[in-house]
Amino acid sequence: MNRAVTERAMAPSSPLRHCVVIAGVGLCGLLLPDQWPLLARIAVMALFVLSLDLVVGIAGLATLGHVAFFGMGAYAAGIVALRWTADPLLGLAAGAAAGAATAAVSGLLVLRYQGFTFLMLTVAVAQILHSLANKLRGWTGGDDGLSGFAIDPVLGIAPFDLEGRVAYLYALAVLVGSYYVVRHIVDSPFGLSVRGIHQCRPRMPALGTPVGLQLWKIYVVAGLFAGMAGAVSAQISGIVGLDSFGFSLSAEALVMLILGGAGRLYGALIGAAIFMVLHHTASSINPYHWLFVIGGLLMVIVLVPRESLASWLRAVPRPWANGARASKREVA
Repeated sequence: MNRAVTERAMAPSSPLRHCVVIAGVGLCGLLLPDQWPLLARIAVMALFVLSLDLVVGIAGLATLGHVAFFGMGAYAAGIVALRWTADPLLGLAAGAAAGAATAAVSGLLVLRYQGFTFLMLTVAVAQILHSLANKLRGWTGGDDGLSGFAIDPVLGIAPFDLEGRVAYLYALAVLVGSYYVVRHIVDSPFGLSVRGIHQCRPRMPALGTPVGLQLWKIYVVAGLFAGMAGAVSAQISGIVGLDSFGFSLSAEALVMLILGGAGRLYGALIGAAIFMVLHHTASSINPYHWLFVIGGLLMVIVLVPRESLASWLRAVPRPWANGARASKREVA
């Protein structure tokens, strides 16, 4: 691989670009003022896709079982709220711990393998946890799931309202804080070593990098943030079901990551926002065939090169731009 290309891929990302993306996510509340539940869901999915980007985009591990950590975080937060305390921060910590512990234990097995074997093992882990959640009715509620738990006000001063405004601000705060931490992890020497493993795995042991240990660490970190996403999802919805371990959630998260661009971190936020808004718009227009619209759009995005898409967008007539140029010529 070309050395210049490798150095660009491993270079720390621009802080300004990350700040612009974060500000854009926050301003979504001004663009959609009456869609607080949708905005909260976008923030939750952005956090989940961000954790997936650590595994897929940074470490280069293809997985379809990342939902296992999300589901464990959701159930942990729900169980804590029902049986011990409804404090949102303690529930968030419980979800993060559950996701990290699940990744730590499962990673000892699945990270021994690569490629398609690793992919299928991650799916198997998610399906095993799905089956356990269905069997352990005393703790998980089985098919009925967990419901009926109310979360205390955030920091004791901001109760969750029916409109969903506090839920959105809470989810957004968790997303922004997590994004800041993840960016520093990725730009640290540890993160650069993981990128190096992704770029050229056979050479890294010669440089003294413990490949297996580094991949296990980033896998645990990704599980921690996925567990946080599951915990926030459970807290703002008040419901935890078996769909928290659903395969479709992993597939949708992977689509969002591809849509926004893997390995960039901010691509997770962009992809989640675009996909969720399209999902909401298409389903409201046609509740029965919205998957056809989403699928067709994704086929265009994946199959058509980005250079072609950019050239098509530049070729779109923009009357307002022509008027602005004409006025500038008149002034000159």
